[in-house]
Amino acid sequence: MADNDNVQSGKNFGIGTAQKVEGYFLKGSAHLDWGVKDRLSRIFNPRSGKTVMLAFDHGYIMGPTSGLERLDLTIVPLIEYADCIMCTRGALRSVVPPTLNKPVSLRYSAGSTVLTDLNDECIMDIEEAVRLNASLLAVMVAVGDREHEGLTIRNLTKTIDLGTKYGIPTMGVTAVGKELVRDARYLAMASRVCAENGAHVVKTYYCEKDFEQVTNSVPVPIVIAGGKKLPEKEALEMAYRAINEGAAGVDMGRNIFQAENPVAMIKAVREIVHNNAKPDAAFKLYEEWKK
Repeated sequence: MADNDNVQSGKNFGIGTAQKVEGYFLKGSAHLDWGVKDRLSRIFNPRSGKTVMLAFDHGYIMGPTSGLERLDLTIVPLIEYADCIMCTRGALRSVVPPTLNKPVSLRYSAGSTVLTDLNDECIMDIEEAVRLNASLLAVMVAVGDREHEGLTIRNLTKTIDLGTKYGIPTMGVTAVGKELVRDARYLAMASRVCAENGAHVVKTYYCEKDFEQVTNSVPVPIVIAGGKKLPEKEALEMAYRAINEGAAGVDMGRNIFQAENPVAMIKAVREIVHNNAKPDAAFKLYEEWKK
């Protein structure tokens, strides 16, 4: 308790100087709660407004796929170069050192695997996400999947409601419907559906034609999925085009951990995302760093 003796009245009230009101750097996030903004600021670099997320949650539907056989050997050395990691709770608890202090995009939905029909998912307990100190909750949304569309959208809305209660933002992760393709019309619709239902971030695929229609029609940040493994230069070119056309970052997995030199690759991706490097320059750095 403060000592009551010699208490002096305040004098420096700054009369005549308006209180400075900081804006918020991230698209569509100005009116969010303080805790949500704080978590988003850990994921998206306030200087560049972008993020490099490292995704290694593939095992929840694919098992020990190439590059993820031993997470401790292949993924842990990459984490220091990522702005955020996207993984399952099992991987987080078993192999990710908490001393690395990286924000976590937690795979919050889970269900069927590649051995059956994908997208039949449920969501976790929000208290589990709190225990794990998640900064973002990632939920699959299967727009266009006749059997699972409604289920996955309900998963998304429930997650947003629970996350809002605890100040944790949600990322809607667009799946590709069985009867739809990865074109701008579909991706814009799927991404917009996520945003309209309250997702704070959307993860979707890049399309070479009219991707700006996707980023401009969605009022929250979009990060692109890396998708299937590409040659390193092509992956860097895709990242550059996506950022140049309005994406707020990348959430790459196979194009990093399956690269010939994963550390050099994630560093090259960072050059594009945060430092506006052209693909040729980033690839040249990749070639130097992989030696």
